[in-house]
Amino acid sequence: MFTSVLMIEKALTSADVEFVTTLHGDEQVAFHVLLQPRGDQADRLLRAIDDIALGELDEAAREGATPEGDDAKALGEQALDVSLTALRTAGSEAEGRLVEDHPLDALKTLVDEVDADEVIVLTDPHYVEEFFHRDWASRARHKVGVPVLKLFSHSKA
Repeated sequence: MFTSVLMIEKALTSADVEFVTTLHGDEQVAFHVLLQPRGDQADRLLRAIDDIALGELDEAAREGATPEGDDAKALGEQALDVSLTALRTAGSEAEGRLVEDHPLDALKTLVDEVDADEVIVLTDPHYVEEFFHRDWASRARHKVGVPVLKLFSHSKA
């Protein structure tokens, strides 16, 4: 069985689930999901710039109203439950946990714990971080010791 650590920031859509569960053809995959709810490290300005770059001006204006920190934890737990259920329904093994601090440290620890074959980082585009190679995937490639695949979410959750 192939073991993937899947790092996400919101609930997986049905298109996302189909995409990640078919990456390895007919090979059975066990997913270990890490979900990072928005927390103190999430910079509103960077998110707003990303929204503007995507032409989503209304989203940029609403960044201040998006729950963060403890307020985002309940939403994160719900998104994780939805994602795990969707992966299991698609026929994959799936377990997961929320990450509250230092997502890359949690990623490295989980990769080692489960002897992962790969890491998949599935997020919305983050143009500013990607330009400076400060996004999760770019930073993980130097930390985890397994292949890291960066994918963009197919649609809004």
